[in-house]
Amino acid sequence: MLSAFPRIDLVGGPTALEPMHRISHVTGHPQLWIKRDDCMPLAFGGNKVRSLEFWIGEALARNSDVLVVAGALPSNQCRLAAAAAAKIGIDMLVLYAGDASAPLRGNALLTKRLGADIQMLGPVGEEERGRLARRTIAELEAAGRRPYLIGDPVLGALGYVRAAQELSEQAQALNLDLRHIVLPGSMGVTEAGMIFGAAILELPWTFHLVSVEYDAPTLRRRLDDILGDLAGLVGRALPSGYLDRVRIDLGQLGEGYGTPTPASLQAAALFARHEALMLEQTYVAKTFAGLLKLAEEHIIPPNEAACILHTGGTPAIFEQNYSD
Repeated sequence: MLSAFPRIDLVGGPTALEPMHRISHVTGHPQLWIKRDDCMPLAFGGNKVRSLEFWIGEALARNSDVLVVAGALPSNQCRLAAAAAAKIGIDMLVLYAGDASAPLRGNALLTKRLGADIQMLGPVGEEERGRLARRTIAELEAAGRRPYLIGDPVLGALGYVRAAQELSEQAQALNLDLRHIVLPGSMGVTEAGMIFGAAILELPWTFHLVSVEYDAPTLRRRLDDILGDLAGLVGRALPSGYLDRVRIDLGQLGEGYGTPTPASLQAAALFARHEALMLEQTYVAKTFAGLLKLAEEHIIPPNEAACILHTGGTPAIFEQNYSD
């Protein structure tokens, strides 16, 4: 189904699917697993690598000579785009929504180390950042360059359509009857891709999206938009009724995006001490706190296997000074 879309290999093979024995003992749930998308060979890895395989595949198919990406200073996508550009040898321009006087830390510091050209846009919002990115593309084209703007959500979702198949094959090899998948609920690219892939493969998975950014109607709308466009892109309709298996959990949102909660701080400490997992506080720790709550309340029953996706973001830990 995906063979028609240009793609380069950045993940380097299936990421590990591992049991979490000690957390299973703590929670009383004997079948908790983790998909280690934080462990990839490209610059600390993370879920955006799977999307970049298709974004950069398309860029190279178009004979682009410079990649452009826009994001906030802590952006994993900007860091990994810069890493991919360095790996394949193509120019990289990163547009950061931040003040020029702001020191570069964590992901942004790594982006600079990876050799990307960086422009600071000032403290602009998401909509203005997008407008400035499109203007930059036009300016580069006028100067004779062949730019490619990274970030199309529908094309990027193809990375997790593939990941759904990868996870299914791993579970089959282990004779593991997976029933529940726990993901962060945010921009919708990762979530929509995994949901679409599972639906096409007719997998019996219930999805628990732990929102880290949006209210339920907004997140649902983002998912519906990407899923609809994804169906059109690949020419396969989403099976009727499959979205009934998608549950949105707002219990970990707290004060909103990027703001830790007592539960997320506790989850980060618990998973570090029991599973040696490093969880940052923007996306990941809240998602793992959600898993603990879902297991505690038997929303995920003890007799049904569950897998949480670790989406990475590890460098952000080094600029998040939260005690536990």
